[in-house]
Parts: sequence; structure tokens; C-alpha cells
Amino acid sequence: MSWLFPLTKSASSSAAGSPGGLTSLQQQKQRLIESLRSSHSSIAEIQKDVEYRLPFSVNNLTININILLPPQFPQEKPVISVYPPIRHHLMDKQGIYVTSPLVNNFTMHSDLGKIIQSLLDEFWKNPPVLAPTSAAFPYLYSNPGGMPSYASQGFPFLPSFPPQEASRTVSLSVADTVSSSTTSYTTAKPAAPSFGILSNLPLPVPTADTSVQISQNGLGYRMPDVPDEFPELSELSVSQLTDMNEQEEILLEQFLTLPQLKQIITDKDNLVKSIEELARKNLLLEPSLEAKRQTVLDKYELLTQMKSTFEKKMQRQHELSESCSASALQARLKVAAHEAEEESDNIAEDFLEGKTEIDDFLSSFMEKRTVCHCRRAKEEKLQQVIAMHSQFHAS
Repeated sequence: MSWLFPLTKSASSSAAGSPGGLTSLQQQKQRLIESLRSSHSSIAEIQKDVEYRLPFSVNNLTININILLPPQFPQEKPVISVYPPIRHHLMDKQGIYVTSPLVNNFTMHSDLGKIIQSLLDEFWKNPPVLAPTSAAFPYLYSNPGGMPSYASQGFPFLPSFPPQEASRTVSLSVADTVSSSTTSYTTAKPAAPSFGILSNLPLPVPTADTSVQISQNGLGYRMPDVPDEFPELSELSVSQLTDMNEQEEILLEQFLTLPQLKQIITDKDNLVKSIEELARKNLLLEPSLEAKRQTVLDKYELLTQMKSTFEKKMQRQHELSESCSASALQARLKVAAHEAEEESDNIAEDFLEGKTEIDDFLSSFMEKRTVCHCRRAKEEKLQQVIAMHSQFHAS
């Protein structure tokens, strides 16, 4: 009940009598916090020496790592959580709290900055995925197992939200009034533990400017404003207020009658109905989407076949262009002229040896020599053309 009623006199007197100097435990705590800050320059201090937040992005997913330091830190291990919930082998079943061995085996001599850095390295090595979450209020009527309760430190796994902070200040002012009116009737009671439903209500997490509550698609949600005063409490007697202070069931019953909570639950039900209706419409579009998907697959297969055919034709065109290039034609003409020259020489040798008649020799020898000279002339002319072309491009 520390959120509603002030501390007792004994607690306040003991706090006032504490020494001003830092103890060895506090010095070790400051060293660990300084190690955390020096290792991560982008870390944000949510509450001094209590809560810190480190945003990071991996695979287009932005995740906030919240480091919550308990009152007995560093004798107690820090509570490290992430938002939004993710699926990873270092996380618990809900995907909120980090269950790394370095965190579970934390001692006052551990290096908090290196622990967070090893966690980031593991996230980079094995990127996490978003965990499926319910529409709203997953912990409305039940306390999740393993969730530590720090009433004065807010929500460890959710970013702070200005309206909620304002509601806490208003609650304290109301509590001061109630406490002052009951001092003469009752003795001071120890501060009761934080009430479950109050610490487990989820807060909206703004992804952009907190003043802009409506997103571009019109599906944003604005939490109801917390009133500055509660007229219901002013109508109760001192004994009723005392019973409410001592019995959480009565406080819960009073809390559930608030119109703001009823409005939130109604909005949640309406949102669930709209989501179900949208899901039905999406299911109706599934056959059309599947048909278009199959069309895309068929066109992709046709594209693959056309690409293969195009590549084969490009290869053939390249081979033909290489075979018809000027340098290739010059080489072939040179070889052909040499072959014609050898054939004419063989005819001349046969004539000198008396193997052929003079008429056959003249006709065949003149023919081969003519072919040889024509090929040499063409080869020389083509060489001149190639030289001129090279000079033209060089200039």
C-alpha cells in the first residue's frame, strides 16, 4: 500500500538517521553503475541508481533492455528484462526476463557492463524474434510467476508513461489527507505490500511522440485520464478507509468499480471483436491471395525459362560475333592463303617430276596461284583496315 499511504514514523525516523557517507556496498554499487554507463553510451537513466534502459536494433527489430537494480544491489542480482517480449534461448517462457547464466550467477564482484555487452553479442549472433502477445491485460487477475515486486520502482519491463506518474502523485496527496484524518484514531501500521492488480496493469508503450496517441491508420488507443480526486473516497468513513487500508479485497472491490477501468475493459472487448472481424475478412481474402500467389509462381517459372533461353542465345551470338570479327577473319585468310600456296607448290613439284602434263599444270597451277594471291591481298587489305580502326579509336 506504499503507493496510497505514506511511510510510518518509525521508517521515516530511521531514514533520517542514516549516515550521509557512502558505505562499501554503496561504493561497489556506484562502480557497477559506472561500468554500465561507460560500456554503453546510449543507455538512459529512468530512475537514478534504480532503473536504466538500453535500446538496440537487430534485423529491423528495436528492443529495449531494462536493467532494474533491487534495493540490496549488488548483494542481490539485477532484474534484466526486455520489451517487447521476444523468443530467445536466454529468455524465460514469457519472453520478458533474461535468464542468462551470467545474470543468474551474478555476484557483487561481477561486471554489469560486460554482462549486458555479452547479452547484446548473443542477440547479434542469434537474433531474437517477437513473441506473440495477448491484446491487453495479460496479468489483470493473476500474478505471473517469478515476477519481482518493487512497488516504488514502477514497471521494470515497460517504459515510463507520464499519465501514470501523475496518477501516483495524486494518489500520494489523497493518502496524506486520509493519514492526517486517521492519526488520532489508529496507530501507525507497517506499509502493506504492493497490491497485485495495480502493479500488473500494462501500460501503453508509445513508439513515437507520446503526445500523438493516434497512429496513421487510426488504430491507436489513448488510456483514460486519471482524475485529480476520487469523490468515492470522501464519502467513506474513517473505519471504512481503515478497512480498505488493511484488507486488499475491499480495495480491489473499490478499484474494480472505477469507471476508467470499466472503460478500459470495454475498449479491450471491442478491440478483440474488431480484431476477430478483421481476421474473418482476411480469411475470406485467402483464396484470392493464394490464386495470385500461384500466378506469381507460374510467371516466375516462365521468367526462369525465358532467362535460360536468353542466356543460351546470348552465348551463341557471342560465339558468332567472335568468329566473324576482323582479327578472326584475318587469321583465317592467312591460313587459307598459306594452304593455297602449298597446293600450288605441290603442283609445280609434280610437273617438274613429270607426273602431270603441261596443259594440266598450267590450268591448275594458275588457278591455285590466283587464289593464293587474292587471299593474300584480302588479308593485307583487312590488316590495313584493322590498323586504321585502332588508330581512330586511339585518337
